[in-house]
Amino acid sequence: MPVIASPAMGEPLPAQARSQTGPQTPPATRLELVWARDAAEVQDAQRLRHQVFAQEMGAQLEDAGSGLDVDRFDAFCDHLLVRAGPREAAVVVGTYRVLPPDAARRAGGFYTDTEFDLSALQALRPRALELGRSCVHPQWRSGAVILAMWSALAAYMQRHALETMIGCASIGIRDGGRNAAALWHALRGTHMAAPQWHVTPRRPLPLHRFSTDGAAPPVAPPLVKGYLRCGARILGAPALDEAFGTADMPLLLHLATLSPRYRRHLLEAR
Repeated sequence: MPVIASPAMGEPLPAQARSQTGPQTPPATRLELVWARDAAEVQDAQRLRHQVFAQEMGAQLEDAGSGLDVDRFDAFCDHLLVRAGPREAAVVVGTYRVLPPDAARRAGGFYTDTEFDLSALQALRPRALELGRSCVHPQWRSGAVILAMWSALAAYMQRHALETMIGCASIGIRDGGRNAAALWHALRGTHMAAPQWHVTPRRPLPLHRFSTDGAAPPVAPPLVKGYLRCGARILGAPALDEAFGTADMPLLLHLATLSPRYRRHLLEAR
């Protein structure tokens, strides 16, 4: 499940994983964060997702002709929107969706359950929030939008007494998956979760096809880099998502272990 964003702060990742950057030219204007209150606002989020995932990234969505990215989990999720511009003419430039524990039970599980066997995380589920379907408009991919959304997500977790974030960060596989495989090999020694939290992909990226001998350093997508800077840990090898053209890396972040730098920006500054 793709995620597009570009955090701008934090300590560097290991030297093996270089950062990938995109357009970073957000207009100088006000941002407003809101949680969707009705179907029309949910569609605003789904429209931006379609623009980024289908039109920009080439994802094969379930209803390609609708102009919306919709799946069965949307009805159970809360949808965060970032609007930019004057209130009367504001446009949605960023979005996340979140699936809290009670809603996940009604939905029959997390979206991440469709890609991974999450049996190892059973004890965490009662206070775990799933993050997903994150994207930012191409002209707004700077630290401001994603940090604003992360602050809202941290406040949501505190408000609902949640302790853990679960989700996937996606790596494009237009190169056949070579970069995703190299990134996995680079990070597995430095950013893995404790063994008791490891999960298994239902459809693994075929890592055996790729050799890392003499390969160039992998490129870390901005959101992967940002999550790891926050203190997130990798739960296992990536899953293959052919519809979206990505390898999805399972991640977990305990709010209590949020890195001090991000804690100051996301929690203490509010």
